[in-house]
Amino acid sequence: MADALAAPPCVNILGVEVAAQTLRDATARLLGWARADGRRYVCVADANVITEAQRDPGFRTVLGGAAMVTTDGMPLVWTCRLRGIPAERVYGPDLMLAACAASVPLGLRHVLFGSTERTLEALEAGLRARAPGLVVAARIAPPFRPLTAEEDADLVARINAARPDILWVGLGAPKQERWMADHLGRLEAPVMVGVGAAFDFLSGAKPQAPGWMRRNGLEWCFRLATEPRRLASRYARCIPAFIGLSLCQALGLRRFPTGRGAADGG
Repeated sequence: MADALAAPPCVNILGVEVAAQTLRDATARLLGWARADGRRYVCVADANVITEAQRDPGFRTVLGGAAMVTTDGMPLVWTCRLRGIPAERVYGPDLMLAACAASVPLGLRHVLFGSTERTLEALEAGLRARAPGLVVAARIAPPFRPLTAEEDADLVARINAARPDILWVGLGAPKQERWMADHLGRLEAPVMVGVGAAFDFLSGAKPQAPGWMRRNGLEWCFRLATEPRRLASRYARCIPAFIGLSLCQALGLRRFPTGRGAADGG
């Protein structure tokens, strides 16, 4: 377990410490934490998440409190490699599939939190088909509105009653990251992972880009073509901002101090 918990090198990408590692190593760390003491959360980050952290210092602090921030987007992978640190894409859906499959011999318990009951039902079926013997202890679809204190307490109680080793959170960024940080001291799951669109992709609710597009940093083109109304303004804002700020960091024109918190489980 010591090897599984060994911290990989991290790269400061616009003030966010991003783990430069392989999918295999990220999976090993996740499973190691699921069997260890302590409480942690993991964020999967793409260029949109990193640029959002520039606009919102509070969100940057949330990312800084994560035990691990993965290279969910290829621009983050390329940034690591340009700085001479090997990395591969640790994509939310791939991390979820790999961790679920590897957890079966260990008997780990999973809880699916987020989205709709219909999506969660399809997601559970898809995960079980790919990882026979997977233990899904509960699936919980919260309301799509702010919760009262009583409703939130009830959700916390339901999650804790299921005794998850890994809590998968699919609320979308940045909502899921904020939710994990806010609930870190109340939930008994050893590790929470915010995987966003993985719920929709792995359940079949939304189409996933072909592998060659994902590997070559073209997934955004596919997603824009399938969801133009929702994503056009996001990409028009995020892509130029990420490129411009990255150039400023690379040329030393601007400093980006990290907001690394005390939740480092490395």
